[in-house]
Amino acid sequence: MAGTDKTKPRATGVGPAIVLVEPQLGENIGMAARAMLNCGLTELRLVNPRDGWPSEAALNAASGADSVIAGARLFDSARDAVADLASVFATTARERDMTKRFVTPRQAAAEIRGFAAGGGRTGVLFGKEAKGLKNDDLALADACIVAPLNPAFRSLNLAQAVFVVGYEWFMAGSGAPASELRMPKETRPASKAELAGLFGHLERELDASGFLHVKEKQPVMVRNLRNMLQRAGLTEQEVRTFRGVITSLVSGFGHRRKKP
Repeated sequence: MAGTDKTKPRATGVGPAIVLVEPQLGENIGMAARAMLNCGLTELRLVNPRDGWPSEAALNAASGADSVIAGARLFDSARDAVADLASVFATTARERDMTKRFVTPRQAAAEIRGFAAGGGRTGVLFGKEAKGLKNDDLALADACIVAPLNPAFRSLNLAQAVFVVGYEWFMAGSGAPASELRMPKETRPASKAELAGLFGHLERELDASGFLHVKEKQPVMVRNLRNMLQRAGLTEQEVRTFRGVITSLVSGFGHRRKKP
């Protein structure tokens, strides 16, 4: 179906950033950009596209969504790509061995609209065409999006997956619920960069204390800790308080050990 009319008003609302992690083909990036603009989404972030960037193939496949392609931003890792966001969703069609909250695209769209109403920035992670997201990238998300499709055949290409999420966000634009999160003006939802700082601080001290001494179990333990803390929905102030608690515990433990 074709129906471009530049005289019509654009879709409104602060949409989520669409983050494509290690996309393999420029054509798929272009078709994803086309799907985005159909739904009024314009912020495209790319993590290590296999065939490099910029991409003539992506521009050609975008079929007029040139502004999305021109505004795409490159990142070296998924962590970097979501560092400034306060809420992140990850798309997956496979069960994962980690504790995560699972939502449908429609539920995610309502949450994204509500979160934006409270001033929070959001993003949605999409994995590479062949295998989807890695577990370490999935661990960055607050919740996973799973489309309720035929359980015997849930195989969407990249552009289709982007469109499903974008369409539900677009349709949630009228009568979207106000954010249920109310917080003082002095604080805000913690960004992923601030959470990453907290995770790193905690993991360094746990490693130094011997808690992470079993090296083969360390990656799973770290992911579980990160998932647990992300589900808490910490504010920027709470992150600073938590880091202060860690520092106090470490310094207090060191002081006690020095006593005769």
